[in-house]
Parts: sequence; C-alpha cells; structure tokens
Amino acid sequence: MGFFVIFLFLALGDIVSAKTKAFVPSVFVAAVLFACGYGSGILPLNIVETTGLGNPMATLCMFVIIVHMGSMMSIREMLAEWKTVTIAAAGLAGMVALLLTIGRALMGWDAVVVGTPPLAGGIVAAIMMSEAADARAMPHLAVLATVVYIMQGFVGYPLTAWCLKSEGLRLLKIYRGGGPELEKIMSVTNRHASNDNNRKRLVPPLPDKYQTTFTHFAAIGAVAVAADLTAKCIKIAITRVNPGWAAFSIHPLVVCLIFGCIAAEIGIIERRPLNKAGAFGFVMATIMAFVMGMLNRANPLMLLQILWLLAGIIIIGVIGLVIGSALAGKFFGYQKTMAVALALTALYGFPPNYILTDEASKAIAENSGEYDFLMGQMLPKMLIGGFVTVTITSVILAGAFINLL
Repeated sequence: MGFFVIFLFLALGDIVSAKTKAFVPSVFVAAVLFACGYGSGILPLNIVETTGLGNPMATLCMFVIIVHMGSMMSIREMLAEWKTVTIAAAGLAGMVALLLTIGRALMGWDAVVVGTPPLAGGIVAAIMMSEAADARAMPHLAVLATVVYIMQGFVGYPLTAWCLKSEGLRLLKIYRGGGPELEKIMSVTNRHASNDNNRKRLVPPLPDKYQTTFTHFAAIGAVAVAADLTAKCIKIAITRVNPGWAAFSIHPLVVCLIFGCIAAEIGIIERRPLNKAGAFGFVMATIMAFVMGMLNRANPLMLLQILWLLAGIIIIGVIGLVIGSALAGKFFGYQKTMAVALALTALYGFPPNYILTDEASKAIAENSGEYDFLMGQMLPKMLIGGFVTVTITSVILAGAFINLL
C-alpha cells in the first residue's frame, strides 16, 4: 500500500508536468501532495521507511547514481565547466551578501546566521545549524534551519523549470536554424565525443555477453567504495592537521562524481552504466521517494510559528542568488536564464536538478536528437552547479556561520 501511494503521487506529478509541458514541474506537484498528505494525517509519517525506500537504501542509491552521472561527463568537460563553478559561487555570494545586510535588518542576526547555510541546500548544513541553535537555547531557530532546507524547493522548482525551458527554447532555435553558432557548439561537443570514442582505455571493455546487470553494478560498486574510502582518508588527514577543519572535508558524493568520470575514462565502468544495467529508473525512483519522505517534518504548526522568518530568508536569499548569478553569467557570456538556473540548484541539489533538466528537455524537444542536444548542453552545468552549491559550499558556510551565532 505504501509503495503504491508513493509512486501514485510521483506518477501524478509526471502527468501534470506532461500536461503543462513542464511549466509545473513533477517534483513540485509531488512535493505538494506529500506535504498535504503528511500535514492532514492521511499519510503515515514513516511511509517511506515502511516500504524500505528510506535509509540505508536511499544513501546507497545516491552513491550509485552519482557514479553513473560522473560516467556521463569526460574529464575535459569537467575542466571546461570552471565558468559554471564561478557563476554558482557568485550566486551564493549574492545570497549571503543580501541576507547579511537587508535580511539582518529585517529579521535579526541570529535568524539570518541560522537560516543562510541551509538555504544553500545541504542537509548536512541544516543539521549543523539546527544543533548549534539548540545548543544556544534557540529551539525556534533550530526548527527554522530544518524548515528552510525542506521548503526552499517549493520556490526553486518552478523558477528553475521556467529558466531551463527558456534556455532550452533558445538552444533549440540555434539547433533547428543551423549556422555558425550551432557549428561552434557542435564542434566542441563532437570534439569531446571523438576524444571519448578514440581514447585509449587502460581497462579493455568486457565482451557484450559479459556485460550484465550484475557486472555493471559490481563495477559501479567498486568505484563507489574507492570514492568513499578516499573521502574518509581525506577527512582523517584534515582532522589530524586541525580538528576545527573537519567540517571542510570533501563530501563522498563529490569524490564519487570525480571518480565516476575518471573510471569511465579509463574503462573501469561503461558510459551510462545504470542504463545498460536496466536499473536507472528504479534507482532514481528510490531517491525521489526518499526526498519526498523528508517532507514529513514540515507540519502546519511548525510553519506558522516561523512563517515570516522562513519567507524572509527564502525571498531575500533567492533575490541575492538571482542577482549574483546573473551578473557573473553576463561577465562570462552565459544567458541569464542558464546562469540563474545554475545558482538555483542551491535550493534543491541532486536529484531534482537532473529531473528538472530532463523534464524541460522532454517538454520542448520534438525528437530524440533534440532531446540529446538539450541534455548535453544543460545537464553537465546543472549537475556541477548542484555540487558546488549544495554539496560543497553549504557545509563550508555552516562551518563558518556556527562561529557567528
């Protein structure tokens, strides 16, 4: 029953998204349904855990799918996205600047300090700030940290959907019209593809008859284990140098993305291994169910107590994100919509950044060629933007802001 209800809500989100051509994102629809279900008492608060789709299964799937995502990008593409990193960071700088000035004047220093790191999207940052507020006898601000993390997606989903559709339509106009601009874009894409096809693999590919679901999962697991152990070793080394720097260690999922890219380059895993294993859909569904399960903490009473603080932090913070990313995007020659979409990944991270990009591409593409073109141009930027904002910077912000409380 729980399994049925979870995927019914997710399916309804897909239907609404398809009907509105991604104007209303499926993630947003599903989030509203789950929040209403939890708040009204119709859904048990532990429905996701009851079905077995919570932890540790969800965390395991996160490692698996991030390795898969890493396999979709070449090292050259990752190095080429340094502008994406800068634009995402500029968006966060704009967010912090506005909250520490205008936000502080309207809502007070403590509320802004507690609410800013979770707005960068990371659950680790939300937990860190919530615990810090509790330690200082500020229970309402401890709740604020959690609710900011939970509710920010309701703003981020529709804004990002609009930005990606706008950027997608611009790219499709170039794709359909041809000309020098398309040739320039495709020359870079084809060069990456050519380098990928002609690369010398250290590990020769398995014969097709041995490429099964189990061999693909085994290869993914090997890469994920190596990434996790590497991240732990880095954290131990950093802590030994200075215990106070432990919060600034590299997140294992960041290492998974990098290792997935390297492993695909040298041949340890295939490109898009989950697709070849026939398991991508179920892994993504498990992660989405887990994300929706986190909404069980956003009950109506909690929201009413801190509503004005929540609204102020999210609105002012998003305005700062938009201003900072738009200015940086203009400097680097990015379209404003794409630059803003990169910064908005701070409001939800992965997997919604992948799902929103996929939805926008499907909604406006008329064939598989157009869809592949759109995903190839937008997805690497959105994935890297999400890791810069959510996985890396939010924890760094939390580590610094705890000392300001």
